[in-house]
Amino acid sequence: MSPRDLTVIVAATSKMGIGRRGTLPWTGLKQEMAYFARVTKRANPGTENIVIMGRKTWESIPLRFRPLKDRVNVVITRAVEPPASDKAVKVGSFDAALRLAEKMDSDRRNFVIGGAQIYREAIQRVETKRILLTRVLTDFECDTFFPVHLNEDGKAEGWERVSKQALDEWVGETVAEGVQEENGTKYIFEMWERT
Repeated sequence: MSPRDLTVIVAATSKMGIGRRGTLPWTGLKQEMAYFARVTKRANPGTENIVIMGRKTWESIPLRFRPLKDRVNVVITRAVEPPASDKAVKVGSFDAALRLAEKMDSDRRNFVIGGAQIYREAIQRVETKRILLTRVLTDFECDTFFPVHLNEDGKAEGWERVSKQALDEWVGETVAEGVQEENGTKYIFEMWERT
């Protein structure tokens, strides 16, 4: 059994850098973070979407924001101690996270939010149908990378960038079009689907 589908949501540089020393290499992208929150929270009434993450991603979320509000937080970890919240569910593997998602209401959307190892596992799964990418155009030094290179020309092996209209329809809002800029960092919202 597997959930209907998985959506990876990630912010990455054009070289697919996603982190540096365990944190995001950019700061102050409040509008981008608000987009992430809206998209991952938007669910049918009475339902909360699932966000699947690794332990390091969980620990990188500031305590005041943990668990991510109005979402079921699933943390993949081999650690013995559970996350400190009834809204966070600890599982021991990506397979266990998928089994948990399958048991829950099928109206939920299932988002994979990091980190690199969890992204790598998600990309290998047939259940992963789309990638919501915030392409950070400003160059940052990174030591952690997304496992698929999504080219700026809209092509990648096994993936294709879809139209702005398809992005808007899937996320349920009119997404800001073109290059956005916050605190000197430029970025674009994109959606990619498996071909």
